Amino acid sequence: MKREQGIYRVTLIGSIGNLLLVLFKFAAGIIGHSAAMIADACHSLSDFITDAIVLVFVKVSTKPQDASHDYGHGKYETLAALFIGLTLIAAAIGIIVSGARKFADWLGGAQLPAPGKLALWAALVSIAVKELLFRYTIHQGKALQSQAVIANAWHHRSDALSSIGAALGIGGAILLGNRWTVLDPLASIVVGAMLVHVAWDLLKTSVGELTDHAIPEESVAEIEALIRSFPDVSEPHNLRTRRIGARIAIETHIRMDGSIPLSEAHARATAIERKIRERFGPETLVTIHMEPTSHDPEDD
Repeated sequence: MKREQGIYRVTLIGSIGNLLLVLFKFAAGIIGHSAAMIADACHSLSDFITDAIVLVFVKVSTKPQDASHDYGHGKYETLAALFIGLTLIAAAIGIIVSGARKFADWLGGAQLPAPGKLALWAALVSIAVKELLFRYTIHQGKALQSQAVIANAWHHRSDALSSIGAALGIGGAILLGNRWTVLDPLASIVVGAMLVHVAWDLLKTSVGELTDHAIPEESVAEIEALIRSFPDVSEPHNLRTRRIGARIAIETHIRMDGSIPLSEAHARATAIERKIRERFGPETLVTIHMEPTSHDPEDD
């Protein structure tokens, strides 16, 4: 199965699950008079919207390089992950504001409506469905090496966490009576705070990729060790790395014996490139600059 088809499949499955949950949660929240469940439904709606974002941006990201995109369109997939983080944090702020208003009303003496059991059942169903979607999507995202799919998986997990918070608040309000109906909006505030944390992590990763942040240090060390494993190759330096969507771009300088024929030096560099691609994927972009061992560093 092609990578694009795999991403479409996992995203489509998630979007169907999200749509069904949105309808169920909104109905349960309205009928069950639960602010926490309505907030949870808004979160599921943001999940559904991000599914559409992934489908659109991934289609663009798979386009090959052209005259205006020498490195391809891979960063459109990173943009999708960025938008997912932004929609998640927007949903979180809305949830917190709504819960805070209801809490303020309660402090002012207002009697909040007690949530119904239907809202509690909706929360429990959501926890099960979203956790299953998370496990399926994170597995597929790692297999497909798609940051957007992985981000979407964490959106599923955050929805499961928000449903846990909603279930605790709704269940507490039902079991403890009308005096504790304030637990429902308080649960929605806690849910919103958890979503802010998840959104922040997603935004850091996507912004890092868009600003050409280097790949993890352990991967850089692995590249250097791989280069040094070749005979007569030494001193990998000026090593630069970045991500372009699902691909990694690597540039490095290496030193070899200056007396060997150019054809042999080229063959050695090609072997290094092949080895790097075997480790980091066949689409990895590798650029190697060769220098003789007697080379003056000031000439780099």
